[in-house]
Amino acid sequence: MKTSENIVDCGHPNPSFCRSNWVNLNGTWEFSFDQPIFDKKITVPFCYESKMSEINQTEMHSSVWYRRTTEIQYNKSGKCLLHFDGVDYRCNVWIDGQYIGSHVGGQTAFVFDISSAIYNKQSIQIVVQAEDDHKNLSMTRGKQYWEDKPKSIFYTHTTGIWKNVWLEFVSDIYLCSVRITPRYDEKSVRFDYQLNLPAAIRLDTEISYQGKIVSTLSIHNKCESGTYSIQLNQTAIAAWNFYEDLTWSPEHPYLFDVRYTLYNEKSEVIDEVFSYFGMRKISVENGRVLLNNRPYYLKMVLDQGYWPDSLMTPGSDEDIIKDITLIQQMGFNGVRIHQKVECARFLYFADKMGLLVWAEFGSAYLYTSSYAAEMYKEWSENILQNYNHPSIIAWVPLNESWGIQEIKENAMEQAHCGAMYHITKSLDQSRIVIDNDGWEHLNSDLLTIHDYEGNQDVLRNRYSSMDNILKFLPGGHYLYVNGKYKGEPILLTEFGGIALNYSNMSEGDWGYSSDQDPKSYYLHLNNVFDAIKASPILAGYCYTQFTDIDSEKNGLLTYDRKPKIPVEKIAALNREK
Repeated sequence: MKTSENIVDCGHPNPSFCRSNWVNLNGTWEFSFDQPIFDKKITVPFCYESKMSEINQTEMHSSVWYRRTTEIQYNKSGKCLLHFDGVDYRCNVWIDGQYIGSHVGGQTAFVFDISSAIYNKQSIQIVVQAEDDHKNLSMTRGKQYWEDKPKSIFYTHTTGIWKNVWLEFVSDIYLCSVRITPRYDEKSVRFDYQLNLPAAIRLDTEISYQGKIVSTLSIHNKCESGTYSIQLNQTAIAAWNFYEDLTWSPEHPYLFDVRYTLYNEKSEVIDEVFSYFGMRKISVENGRVLLNNRPYYLKMVLDQGYWPDSLMTPGSDEDIIKDITLIQQMGFNGVRIHQKVECARFLYFADKMGLLVWAEFGSAYLYTSSYAAEMYKEWSENILQNYNHPSIIAWVPLNESWGIQEIKENAMEQAHCGAMYHITKSLDQSRIVIDNDGWEHLNSDLLTIHDYEGNQDVLRNRYSSMDNILKFLPGGHYLYVNGKYKGEPILLTEFGGIALNYSNMSEGDWGYSSDQDPKSYYLHLNNVFDAIKASPILAGYCYTQFTDIDSEKNGLLTYDRKPKIPVEKIAALNREK
């Protein structure tokens, strides 16, 4: 039986919604700075600032150009879609000189129907222009620095294509998307589908588990979109214990396969798409986070998502798998992907390997109305594109009041923070939403706090009682803006940041605190973790951070993924009290 697993083994860029008929456009493209003279070569999808791009120049350019000629066989039956998983920041596309369209926003995927431009052609020439205003602090950028060299908590900038590019061939009528919502308590699954245009079709959905079909449903449709639910066949799944063998968690990341088959009025197959889902539920109750209706203590690590040779783009699937494996070997059950939207293949491996993900977004640093309007659009795209990943348990649109630095007094910024929370809830009721991680919360499902105190006694006392916690001013900021604690779970979502061998670092290298040798470093880590785990109130934590990056030397690993102390010792820090 063909499943999504067969497709992703071939490296499909979007394993949660994949077809067999696609062409990978990663590889060598012609390239130039500023003007379309194409005097260089670049390896896509790596940005020109990275070593793996084969250019490896970090000078800022506000405009870059790409060109590629590719063979293609296309006739009038069906459509050809050109996919970009991410181009930073503004993108314009031409096919054989014909303008196709544009996209604004560097973190989300987009697609163009290029059928009219390539009809009856043996090859096509694709030209892409990317524009990136590095100095614009009201543009969403995450950790990309607006100066020439990395400094402090900011890293090398990324310009242009930095995620996968690919062609996909579909019928004239095809599935654009299907959102999958597991209904854990009902043992059923809801599907919300979207076609490219209204049509009389039949849509068959087949759910299988470990190669065995467990549920099927056929619906007849004449509209452009619709909703249906499928109950898991209790007879078909009787051989398994639902709660122990069929549900998704970090300990047991079980996945169901889904196949969608679209038929026309003549009962001819016109589209076939493969996907998957995990039966899992995330919720909050009585001051605790619940996974599948049971209290679940979150032990996460903050991951900036940078690699030495490829920057924000994973160099390969092996790099992704290695990172997730190291995170799990160190005893963490989750990762906070900080200030970026990770690629679909990272999220696929998190789904498959069982790693909880807090999904963030690259922040801007100054508030403007144009920033807010663009943020609403791209954040919504992010939620809808990554909705189906069971690994994602939380959405985090804002961090430490970046982009809304006057939120305490500014009513417009308060309204923006509230809007981000409510927009997220309007698109996804199945996950936790943290409005403004770290401090100055307005509406939030969790009270999250950032605290880089290095003294274990101070930490132990601070998190020993509700009174002490609610009096704390992290970074000099109030925990709430025009609000108060309402019983939500409390998590310490940034702490630690301890550097090792600080005296041997280069000028400008730093950590939030430091130790001179591995023995004192481990003792410091142990004391900080023990103080946090001793809290009777905290529902989880997130240690800063996974690896060193540029001048920031507070990772548990070096930038090239070498543990500073044995991973077994770090795993011991994460064990239950």
